[in-house]
Amino acid sequence: MLRFLSLKFGRLYRCLKLLFVVSLFVILLMNTHNLFASFQKNELTDRRFINLNKCPACFGNSWCRKFMNGQITFESWGRLRFFDFFNVKNVYFAQYGEPREGTRRIVLKRLGSNQELADIDQKICKRATGRPRCDLIQAMYKTEFSRLNGDVRLLTPEVVEGWSDLVHCPSQRLLDRIVRRYAETKDSGSFLLKNLKDTERMQLLMTLAFNPEPLVLQSFPSDEGWPFAKYLGACGRVVAVNYVGEDLWSFYHAPWEKRVDLALQLMEIAEQLTNNDFEFALYLLDVSFDNFAVGPRDGKVIVVDAENVLVADKRLIKQNKPENWDVWYESRFEDCDKEACLSFSKDILCSRVNVDHNYYAICQNLLSKHATWRGTTGGLLHDPPTEIANRLEAMLDECANPKKRYGRYQAAKELREYLAQLGNNAR
Repeated sequence: MLRFLSLKFGRLYRCLKLLFVVSLFVILLMNTHNLFASFQKNELTDRRFINLNKCPACFGNSWCRKFMNGQITFESWGRLRFFDFFNVKNVYFAQYGEPREGTRRIVLKRLGSNQELADIDQKICKRATGRPRCDLIQAMYKTEFSRLNGDVRLLTPEVVEGWSDLVHCPSQRLLDRIVRRYAETKDSGSFLLKNLKDTERMQLLMTLAFNPEPLVLQSFPSDEGWPFAKYLGACGRVVAVNYVGEDLWSFYHAPWEKRVDLALQLMEIAEQLTNNDFEFALYLLDVSFDNFAVGPRDGKVIVVDAENVLVADKRLIKQNKPENWDVWYESRFEDCDKEACLSFSKDILCSRVNVDHNYYAICQNLLSKHATWRGTTGGLLHDPPTEIANRLEAMLDECANPKKRYGRYQAAKELREYLAQLGNNAR
């Protein structure tokens, strides 16, 4: 009976697979003309395709000349709009060319799904007119995005607090940094909001509310040693960032020595974002194998998705001294049945000087046996050599799910030192 059922389901699976292939072939045939047109046309020069026609309800225009000049083109299959159905995150690989420098690979992002982008349009229209559809450009001037006109000197915390993770608990020092480093204006370098044009102010606020990733990359740039992808520019609702390399998941089955090196870099990123000379704590709220990439030449690990980064100003916390501000905070381990899940309180992250969140996030979701991704468990440091397995797994478990009070702080420190030692021994 069991054999009969397995044969029956086997045939059913093959039939469904064949049906899918045939359906895909038919769709391709029906869209043959559009497919050839997609290959021949550079849609990145189309104002409507990149939503330049929706500005100032967009992310900027610093790279529009490069887009319009045809210097940026989709790579191979990225030119086929048919595959956009599967590209839910709206992330594309493209080639960017300069006459003297040649071409190089970059990443284009719409910063949200089609539905999320449509939702922001509806919200803007409803706030301005009470209706879900309207003239978006006119509506922008009737929303909170235009409230800060040329008479407003500074971008202040009470205006934008809670708009996104970046400004869940903003300090004036953080907001001045964001404005001063805003790349979508020709007059960058000043923290005075009044120095921006009306459209630039609206684009800044729109980005801050919808998806602040570009502002994270600009405020904490890779050129200054921060572990984020380099921001290049924007046109309409398309943002360009530097291509880093393959995602971290591609190295899950890499040689042991390589995985040790990557794990050490991840722990160093956790330390840098938690404790740095600027006294800004950058907490990673979304940690998964897809959100990190590895450089092909230098092997450097970089954060490539910075949408969900909460920034707490430690100087402000020390100054205001909220309740329990100087009590070391221990993130609570939560063994859930989902991928890349984390337990945290944003309000606590904003009110404590010493927080172990980044160590917890990296250890639980990437390194330890608790890490689950694409149906696989064991973490990046799975299957260690027998002679070090017990010691390493004990450190990883204490980092992810500590048994001692403040055990994660000590475990994270010991883990960094041990991984560095293992790396040196492998050389």
